[in-house]
Amino acid sequence: MLTKRKHTGAPELGPRLKSLRLERKLTLDLLASKTNISKSMLSQIERGETNPTFAIVWTLTQALRVDLTDLIGGNRVDSNNDAIELLPAHYTPAITSKDGLCILRILSPIGLASHTEWYDMVAQTGGMLASEPHSAGSMEHFTCVSGRFLIKSGESEQHLKEGDTVRYAADVPHAIINDGKTESRGFLLVLT
Repeated sequence: MLTKRKHTGAPELGPRLKSLRLERKLTLDLLASKTNISKSMLSQIERGETNPTFAIVWTLTQALRVDLTDLIGGNRVDSNNDAIELLPAHYTPAITSKDGLCILRILSPIGLASHTEWYDMVAQTGGMLASEPHSAGSMEHFTCVSGRFLIKSGESEQHLKEGDTVRYAADVPHAIINDGKTESRGFLLVLT
């Protein structure tokens, strides 16, 4: 069952956001006006009281003029083998959907974000990840690992059960919805 919990040892978005804001000599009011994110929401993020959606995180990176990795972490973790980069589970950044019912763990390296992204998605019953169109020609590939999903792309819809994979246009409004009766999990690959 999906539960909200604070990941101990994980990079903290809130303190990093506050640090970047203060470095740029921005008050919460100024950052709120630059981003159209309420002052109270920004304050909650800085205090670690809420997990922002990807859209909010992206808006903050644009307003602060920083890369996503600068805001959410993702520093390289040294290992005994220089040829293999290890990213422990608690360092894997996660984002929450607007409805709060889906969590996406960002599996792709930040450096690929402009053209290839992949995610491990866990959705509670009724959870929906709705997206506006991405850049022209964008595609998404989604594999249902467990449970059930409904994929919408433009006017098309497709139901998935465990093991099914779909590929669809992402340059139109699209959504991934857990339309089953249990928590569901899938892998999402976005190609822009």
